[in-house]
Amino acid sequence: MATPLVRLAPLDLIRGFVAVGRRMSVTLAAEDLCLTQSAVSRQIHSLEDALGVPLFHRGYRSISFTQAGERLFSTSDSVVRQLQDAFEAITRPAERQPVTVTASIGATALWLLPRLSDLQRRYRDLDVRVAANDKLLDLRTEGIDLALRYASVANPPPGATRLFDDTIIAVAHPSLALERLDADALGRHALLEFDALRRPLTRWSDHLAALGLSEAKPRSIQHFDQYDQVMQAALAGQGIALGTADLVQPLIDEGRLVALTAGKNRAAYAYWIVQGEALARQEVLDVAQWLAEQARLPEPSAERAMAAGPSPRAAVSPCPPAAAAVPPYLGASAAARATEAASAAERAALS
Repeated sequence: MATPLVRLAPLDLIRGFVAVGRRMSVTLAAEDLCLTQSAVSRQIHSLEDALGVPLFHRGYRSISFTQAGERLFSTSDSVVRQLQDAFEAITRPAERQPVTVTASIGATALWLLPRLSDLQRRYRDLDVRVAANDKLLDLRTEGIDLALRYASVANPPPGATRLFDDTIIAVAHPSLALERLDADALGRHALLEFDALRRPLTRWSDHLAALGLSEAKPRSIQHFDQYDQVMQAALAGQGIALGTADLVQPLIDEGRLVALTAGKNRAAYAYWIVQGEALARQEVLDVAQWLAEQARLPEPSAERAMAAGPSPRAAVSPCPPAAAAVPPYLGASAAARATEAASAAERAALS
């Protein structure tokens, strides 16, 4: 049967015993606890009196555990360490959590990253982590706050907010000197095709059919398994690519690409904002609101709790700061280690 709580030794006595046991020195233990040697020695004597057994062997220049002392120390040291960890977790300042945003590799490179400077200007003390991945990650399992998802309008992600529709246009580098997409252009240049296994992006065959160019023969077709590779090839002047208008518009505005066709709106598909947690912290709501504004949409629905106005905090640091170091509960001092005076004082204190 366990000893009743009322009969347990006071924590101060256990703490003093553990401090001496860790150091095998009353002097150093006293320094760790900010007490005098005599105070620590009294704690050890009081604990031994309460247990009715000695806990240390007193030698001329050293101390060592008795069998009872060794047994008590192995348990009490573990318990004190757990208490130290608990105190540290409770009392240290809360670490600032970054807002983690995930999107496909293409959407990250073409749409999200070019806009982050605006987020930095608005929320200067906000930490953001960008996770580019073409896999559909489980937001809760992966600890992700927000996701940009490409999905059917008929079957959007639960609770998602619509960002922009999937409007497809043909684009090419200005060096190709093209103004429009026609049979002549197709015969002289390669088509850059995104072989998406998961995403039902318009393929060149579908787009040419919609333009009445089914019979036109392209010079060749280059296939890519990443959307950003398609855009990089287009920027290198290697051929003509299909792109989502909202994703490639910055490149068109900068004169790095030229639009060759009017947009073909695939109203059946759109890009969406998805929150990992329905009750998100304010920083997540701020970033979600910013994403919606960047897509030039009205404020997201109140149902998603994203209608909060801009935070007065102001912009983004690209990565979270390191957590502040917290000193251990029982510090390590190097003073007066193993000196003759300390040894004499310890023998006197424990005798």
